[in-house]
Amino acid sequence: MADFFALPLNKLAPGASYHQPLQASSAHAEPGDPAVRVMTDLKTVMAITIGPDKSVDAARERMVRHSVRLLLVIDDQESILGLVTATDILGEKPLQFMQKSGGRREDVLVSNIMTPQERLEVLFMKDVAVAKVGHIVATLKTCGRQHALVVDNDAPEQAPRVRGIFSASQISRLLGTEIQTAEIAQTFAEIQAQLVK
Repeated sequence: MADFFALPLNKLAPGASYHQPLQASSAHAEPGDPAVRVMTDLKTVMAITIGPDKSVDAARERMVRHSVRLLLVIDDQESILGLVTATDILGEKPLQFMQKSGGRREDVLVSNIMTPQERLEVLFMKDVAVAKVGHIVATLKTCGRQHALVVDNDAPEQAPRVRGIFSASQISRLLGTEIQTAEIAQTFAEIQAQLVK
């Protein structure tokens, strides 16, 4: 510790304020507000993640503890393998997996019900930067999803990085109105599976 010295202390000036995140921390937003105002910006808020080998109950507990409804599923190198939502965990996916595999709920892993990386569709930050909240609401409604990932794509020579997350429930709270974005089947296989039931 001999190499370190104390920094100078100063008086806090009268009228001092404090920094606040760029994302909406207020209790209200309007459809015409900049979209970034309602985006969870991962440059200022830590992403909540989980490994693919964790149980769905561990994922649910993690969501509750951090008050989120989406977890990024990552590997040991912090590469995104997919995502898992509260709808995945609390919906029919665990039951369908148990019926197919013959296991119990505690045997169901995140990897068994997550949406894999190759099926994820994302928004580009350059588009979000000029969009309004209403554009994001329209996007979520059109694709029938509760969440949308935003990717920084300004350095094509580098691997893309998830910059932010939009959540329909968070936007609903800020707008003061319910956003109906019923999860819909996104692929022919999912539509076929729904018809077989």
